[in-house]
Amino acid sequence: MLMLNLVIASDTLSPGQSIRDGERLVSSGQSFELGFFSPENSKYRYLGIWYKFSPEKVVWIANRNNPLTDSNGALTFSDEGNLVVLNRSKSIIWSSNSSMVLRNPVAQLLDSGNLVVSENTCSQSGECSWQSFDYPSDTQLAGMRMGWNPKSGFEGRLTSCSTKTFRTAPWNGFRFMGAQATESALFKSLFVYNETDGYCEFNNPVDVIITTFALNHSGVIQRLQRKKESSTWDVMMTYPRDPCDNCGQCVANSVCKSDKDPRCQCWQGFVPKSQEEWSLFNSTSGCIRKAQLKCFQEPGFLKISMLNQPDLIDFWVNKNMSLDEGGGSGCLMWFGDLIDIREFEQDNHVQNIYIKLSASELSKYVHNSIKSPVNKKKLLTVTVASVNSIFLIAGIALSIMRKRKEEAYKVQKEDIDLPLYDFSTIAVTTGYFSQTNMIGAGGFGSVYKGNLSMGQEIAVKRLSKGSRQGLEEFMNEVLLIAKLQHRNLVGLLGCCIEGEERMLIYEYMPNKSLDYFIFDDDRSFLLAWKSRFDIVLGIARGLLYLHQDSKLQIIHRDLKTSNILLDADLNPKISDFGLARIFVGNEREARTKRIVGTYGYMSPEYAFDGKFSVKSDVFCLGVILLEIVSSKRNRGFCHSDHEHNLLGHFIANDIMR
Repeated sequence: MLMLNLVIASDTLSPGQSIRDGERLVSSGQSFELGFFSPENSKYRYLGIWYKFSPEKVVWIANRNNPLTDSNGALTFSDEGNLVVLNRSKSIIWSSNSSMVLRNPVAQLLDSGNLVVSENTCSQSGECSWQSFDYPSDTQLAGMRMGWNPKSGFEGRLTSCSTKTFRTAPWNGFRFMGAQATESALFKSLFVYNETDGYCEFNNPVDVIITTFALNHSGVIQRLQRKKESSTWDVMMTYPRDPCDNCGQCVANSVCKSDKDPRCQCWQGFVPKSQEEWSLFNSTSGCIRKAQLKCFQEPGFLKISMLNQPDLIDFWVNKNMSLDEGGGSGCLMWFGDLIDIREFEQDNHVQNIYIKLSASELSKYVHNSIKSPVNKKKLLTVTVASVNSIFLIAGIALSIMRKRKEEAYKVQKEDIDLPLYDFSTIAVTTGYFSQTNMIGAGGFGSVYKGNLSMGQEIAVKRLSKGSRQGLEEFMNEVLLIAKLQHRNLVGLLGCCIEGEERMLIYEYMPNKSLDYFIFDDDRSFLLAWKSRFDIVLGIARGLLYLHQDSKLQIIHRDLKTSNILLDADLNPKISDFGLARIFVGNEREARTKRIVGTYGYMSPEYAFDGKFSVKSDVFCLGVILLEIVSSKRNRGFCHSDHEHNLLGHFIANDIMR
């Protein structure tokens, strides 16, 4: 790993300061450093955190998907109080994207390896607006939580490649099912599940021993330990242990048996879907039932032991069944095909799975079969797994999913005058939301490029679980923009409301947004004065339509350069109506206690008193006009003669003239 040896004397970064390539922050206990580095045999530069005494062990990377191409990067604060990484042209290539706007943010590198941002240092206040522990890379440090935070919506997971390669079995309240015990005096794990939290973490009881979990680029997860005075890391545990631990080793309705050849075997009562393929050791087609289920026959189930639990796809937890009713167990049900199951040679605290079979097949396995479940509920294509307690991980996922579903369907789909797309359709069009198709990101989530089956290019705005744009803003944009039609407003083609997913499907804008051009030293020259003039006229036409010519009088409330999209001919289109408000009747002004929008574009009466009107949008347009003319941001503008922002600079010059 290549780095320079300049060190910032502090562990904190304040507004107006920056960390440039070659400079570093060091935690107070001298355990971790933050700075720019290049991996071995790479020319790219990344912002990362590593052990001070073990610089080759990088534990967190900020701009992993958007590396710097030279040594001119810098870490600093944006006008909204977000940490940002800038390239040589001062364009943002990475941002913390916190939903909170901080006036005096402070970033601090803690001795745990956590980089935190708050109005005051987290070690003093205990609360942060953003922390790197919520966005792990490929390493889990002591105190870093893997799981869900229902309050913030964040989901912690380790990622080193784009393919799911390994999963643990569910947590049963005491341990991970099927996993060998790894506890020792040097390593203590903790699993928490209650109404407010659901996560697992670990700590290092012995100060001289350091433990981490690391996921390499081959999908192998290792528990590493090292004495502080040592120069090497020792591998204490490795997963996957054998081929059957790999995800998808055997496909639908089959089980992986590491001691068998071929390794994949169909369930009892099932046969290969394509015997010809299986004879060539190709089991990708999966297995199907020998005999189809018949509704008029009494259901029966075949008991199979010594297995891990299927992947949690299309499942349901019976929360109404008590432990006594379940014979000391709860109940977990799968609907459809069973995926990713392996057999264990010994009892690693695994339990029983019950496979539903036809009566003709079930009679062949009398000793391991049971009659229909309690109340003889007729469940089609169901398998049932009995577990020591209701799986807590499944419970967390289900409770979050159920809560979001209940929230999402307060507004009926019939109210939406737009095409509704299935999640599966949008997933396919975007390459399953691949990083290569990501064209933008913000506090709301990410935007992906996609292609519909008829060849139409689209932009998919997928709201993140921790999005600052909630259901209210989402539905506001869906119901509002569907009623608006103008050449200078972005076209909304449809939406997706499925489970916890909320997505908006727009027409694709190949030239991205206005700020992509005017604030970049190189791309700014591509916009001639006539193009800039035409863009200003287009924005004004769109705003006039919203304020005066449409059936509804709309106040946008978040007009800014990043919300002005440009089509192939550089025609501007106003976007993002999540914060827009409708004025009805003789209403000319409104007041709100919830100040939303972007500092630097807000009118003074709105920013300080919560008053907004058409004048608020006109103020935003004025700021955008100055930014288009000068190619400078209003907030962040600096001048050697004064401390005004860009707007203040123009006003001062006008007064002097």
